[in-house]
Amino acid sequence: MKAKLKSLSTRRHVQSVIPALCKIREYMRGWLNYYGIAAMKHAVEELNGWLYHRIRMCIWKMWKRPRSKMKYLMKLGIPKYYAHMAANSRRGHWFTSATSTVNRALSKEILVRKGFYDLADAYQQMHVNY
Repeated sequence: MKAKLKSLSTRRHVQSVIPALCKIREYMRGWLNYYGIAAMKHAVEELNGWLYHRIRMCIWKMWKRPRSKMKYLMKLGIPKYYAHMAANSRRGHWFTSATSTVNRALSKEILVRKGFYDLADAYQQMHVNY
């Protein structure tokens, strides 16, 4: 399943994240409807966290240049100093997308508003009736 999610959120063609989020939502909804009856709360939460990290990394890569990264971070409410530090970081995309600055800018609520399918919430709603 992770391999399929990696192919749906590929880093090569990161022009817009919205179509990738739609494909991921469709795939994850089907996966959850099939495997959701199993008791796997911890595994679903772990997978959900990994997927959030992956989407943040794709968005971070989509912004490309440090100037763009800084501009978008400041638009999302990050102070100029912290935006500058994160944007000019020479660590990789995966590492930088896990920093507190990027996590605050691209929070769970913002990603859900943009169309991210929160797997853990869907799993919880599915198991409320049991």
